[in-house]
Amino acid sequence: MKYGNCGTEKKLIAKIKDTENSEILENMMRFLNIHNNEDVYILNEAQKAAIEEAREDYKNGRYLTNEEANAEIEKWLKK
Repeated sequence: MKYGNCGTEKKLIAKIKDTENSEILENMMRFLNIHNNEDVYILNEAQKAAIEEAREDYKNGRYLTNEEANAEIEKWLKK
C-alpha cells in the first residue's frame, strides 16, 4: 500500500541499506510482518482453552508477580 510519502520511504530505505545491525533489521521485519498481518496464528481448541483459562486466572488474581515467580524458582532449584 502506497501513501505517497516518497521522502520518508527513501530515507528509510537508505537507513536500512546502511545498517549492519542484524537485530535492528530482524525487529523491523517483525514489525512490518505484524503491521501487514502476514503472521497469523491459527490456534487449535486446546490452545484456545488454555488462553481462556489463563485469562480467567488473571482476572481472578491467580497469578504470580515476576518477583514471586523468581522466588519460587529459587526454592525449586535449592531442592
